[in-house]
This record gives sequence, structure tokens and C-alpha cells, in this order.
Amino acid sequence: MAKLQLVQDPAADALLESNPLALLIGMLLDQQIPMEVAFAGPKKLADRLGGLDAHQIADYDPEAFIALCSERPAVHRFPGSMGKRVQTLAQTLVDEYGGDAAAVWTAVDPDGAEVLRRMKALPGFGDQKARIFVALLGKQYGVTPKGWREAAGDYGKAGVHMSVADVVDGGSLDKVRSYKKQAKAAAKAKP
Repeated sequence: MAKLQLVQDPAADALLESNPLALLIGMLLDQQIPMEVAFAGPKKLADRLGGLDAHQIADYDPEAFIALCSERPAVHRFPGSMGKRVQTLAQTLVDEYGGDAAAVWTAVDPDGAEVLRRMKALPGFGDQKARIFVALLGKQYGVTPKGWREAAGDYGKAGVHMSVADVVDGGSLDKVRSYKKQAKAAAKAKP
């Protein structure tokens, strides 16, 4: 497995690579901000919390957690609502998976369709975000259960630059940005 380069910052990328919870939180935060800023969020949280643990986040006082997410530089441009989402995700991981984020894609040896179903059941993960995460797991995290490409849909295709799943360096980040810009323009152009 190649080293993750989603943030283009070695320390933040190393955390994403080594900590499945960090990767899930980064994906959760990936909305309405640049993707590398979203995936840098888990490192900010880990630095402020002294590590990343689903139990710790779930048990944290909600107001204090929002304050932690709001410290400059903020974890997200909407630290209040996204802080709540991170805590809700952590609580779900504690309740459903004993706090083990990787269990979402490893418990009971799931196929791609089951990983997608589990992802979509997580708070803050709709169909598109879940498919992108399945593609990210398969393309860059070494998680390739049977049927993962089909479950990821177009995001699972080889040789595309559609999402964070395809970011392996600065050049591919630029290609993904260009694709997203074109897709947004095409969506706006539709009547």
C-alpha cells in the first residue's frame, strides 16, 4: 500500500493511514471545505485530545467538544454542527462496533455491498459519501472485499480522478479538483 497523501502534510496523512477513526472522521468532515482541509481535521483533533479514540470522543462533554473543534485553526468552517456530527459518529461506532472504526469494513468478513450498507448506516454518510469511502478503502487502504468496485460505483473505477479516493499526490489532487469543478458547472447548467 502506498503512503496516503490526502492532506499533502506528512503528519496528518500518517495519522489517516494508521488510524481508521481518523480516516472516517476526515471523510465525515469532507463537505463545504477543500478536501485536504477536511482530512487535516482529524490531526487537529488528535493533537488537542492527545490521540483519537471513539470512546473518548463519544464521552466528551458536548459543549467542551464543540469548543475544542472551534479552537483556531478550527477543525471545520462549521465547527459546531460538524463537532456534533463527529461525536454522533463516535457514539455510533461505540454502540455498533465497540469503538473500533475498522470493524465497519472488517467485522464478519463483509463483501463490498455489505461495507457500503454499513457505511450508509453511519451518521453523516449518504450514498455518495459512502461510495467514495468504499473506493478510498479499496484504492488506497488495501481493503478490497469481493464486489468493492461495484459497491463504489463510478468512484471505484481505475484510472479516474473523481474523488479523494484518487488523490495520491499533488498532481492527482489537481485533477480531482478539476473534475469536481467541471461536475459542479455541469450541474449548475442543467435547467
